[in-house]
Amino acid sequence: MTFSHYFLHYPEHIQNQVQQLITSGKIEQYFKNKYPDAHQLQSEKSLYEYTNKLKQRYLKNAPNLNSVKYKKQSDLVKNALGTHTFKRHQHGGKLKAKHEIAIAEQLKNAPEALLKVLVVHELAHFKEKDHNKAFYQLCCHMEPEYHQLELDLRLFLVLQQLQLSFY
Repeated sequence: MTFSHYFLHYPEHIQNQVQQLITSGKIEQYFKNKYPDAHQLQSEKSLYEYTNKLKQRYLKNAPNLNSVKYKKQSDLVKNALGTHTFKRHQHGGKLKAKHEIAIAEQLKNAPEALLKVLVVHELAHFKEKDHNKAFYQLCCHMEPEYHQLELDLRLFLVLQQLQLSFY
C-alpha cells in the first residue's frame, strides 16, 4: 500500500522520514505518544460551538457561521477532509448569505489538535479563498503549529488506512 499521494508537496527529506515511519511500523507508537486521546466533540452542536469560538477569537469581523457538520467523505468535494461553502440566495427582497463548514466524519475519532488544524484551515477560507501566502499566514496566526499539525493529519490518514487507529 502506498501513501505517497498524501505527501507529494513536501520536501524529499520529509517524504523519506514519513516513509521510514510507516515502513518501520512506528507510526502507531508515534500517535500514541504524541496524541494519546481523541477529542470529545462528537455532536454537531459541540463541533459548531468549538468552531464558532475559534472564529470569534480570530475572525471577529468575518460573516456569521451558519453551520458546522460532520459529513461522510464521499459527500465532500474531491475527497477533501473539510469544505467551506458560501451560498447566496434571494429571499423576498433580501439577499441572504450562508457560511457552512463540513468536516469529514472520519475526524470524529481524531486527536483535538488534528481536528483544530482542519477547522482553522476552513475558517481561513472566510478571509482568503485561495491557498496563497496570506491564507497560510492566517492559518499560522490561528494555530502556530499549523504546518506540523497538517503533516500529522496526513499521517493520521495513513494510520486509518492501515486500520491502526486506536481512538
